[in-house]
Amino acid sequence: MSRRFLRLAELGAALTANGLRPLPGSNPLAVPSFFASWLTSELALHNLAITVGGSAAYVTKRRGRLDADDRLALVLNAASAAGLLWLIRQALQVRHDVEEALTEGLHDDYVARLDPQPDGADLTTPWRQVLMPWQVKHPAVKRVRDIDYVGDGNARHRLDVYHPREGGKTGLPVIVQIHGGGWVIGRKDEQGLPLMTHLAARDWVCVAPNYPLSPKATWPEHLVALKRALVWVREHAEEFGGDPSFIAVTGGSAGGHLATMLALTQNDARFQPGFESADTSVQACVPFYGAYDLANVLDTRAGRNRADYFLNKMVFKSSNPQVARDATPLLHVHDDAPPFFVIHGTHDSLVPVAEARELVRRLREVSSSPVLYAELPGGQHAFDVFASIRSAHVIRGVERFLRYVHADHADMRSLTA
Repeated sequence: MSRRFLRLAELGAALTANGLRPLPGSNPLAVPSFFASWLTSELALHNLAITVGGSAAYVTKRRGRLDADDRLALVLNAASAAGLLWLIRQALQVRHDVEEALTEGLHDDYVARLDPQPDGADLTTPWRQVLMPWQVKHPAVKRVRDIDYVGDGNARHRLDVYHPREGGKTGLPVIVQIHGGGWVIGRKDEQGLPLMTHLAARDWVCVAPNYPLSPKATWPEHLVALKRALVWVREHAEEFGGDPSFIAVTGGSAGGHLATMLALTQNDARFQPGFESADTSVQACVPFYGAYDLANVLDTRAGRNRADYFLNKMVFKSSNPQVARDATPLLHVHDDAPPFFVIHGTHDSLVPVAEARELVRRLREVSSSPVLYAELPGGQHAFDVFASIRSAHVIRGVERFLRYVHADHADMRSLTA
């Protein structure tokens, strides 16, 4: 029993150490390091409870008669607990990082422009939700599933709509959530659920589309399909109480890349074959840990590996540099970009944080719209898949940003009416 307790303590210590310093994307073991780090850091509170509770239960069972292995195991568990407390502290710090991004990118008094909602944009930690991270349903939210936005019966051309269950509401802002999965896996009901549930319960219409996946689909089929989804949303938003004049886009990882491409290629006929004249504009973009340098403009080792071993073979099916350049958000930045709130973690093992920094730098150089950036200390890829301390603070900050942009949009419409 002592040996088993020690082995578990060694495993816990290794997982905590990896959570504190995961391997970078250039390391061959970056993917398993990411998975372990992601679960350790975003569930640090639960892992701490297991570590402390397990140690206390073991000592009680042994009635204080501890051998050398037991004492070593307890030392390791104490070190793990200290590391987990540090991870929790980092997650709590996100509240201040998000608020700083909002006040820096908008105005110090930006809250005064938000419609009053007592709990709508509260940045305090929702502990009850954090303790039940997989429970994302909300009684005030209704979900309409599997709407065919192209009309061809293809399962990859279907979307879900989340909207307030209470009927009769109109003029609600709309957001399109794009799932990630490296352009090769993923579904509309797997990601972005905490954000969509939070917003839909507070009078937003949220749309989650599927899109064609590689290797069956070749770039830019992913983007073309999402532009078709955007056209459908603009045509049908009012059926769910939405305002077709205000559509924001968001997504994580590959979804963050695609959301950014939607925002930077509005009404671009190259990516709208057969519907060139359709309105594919968006009014705001919130990409989470997106990939923004598919052409490896920054000339990083991680970027070269991504292109050589994955993108050129699976997504582009071409080594033509122009194909990668056409798919690179960094090369589509322009002065008429919509407001952006870019979010990335410092410990992202799959997409280097340098890509987010460069996107923000380029946007801020030319864009006439607000460009906000929150770099999350200790944040790993996919941190927002379920409710955690970090994701809860980010979601509430994102809501504040979107409500601010929507208020500006409403003011502009009233002036031009």
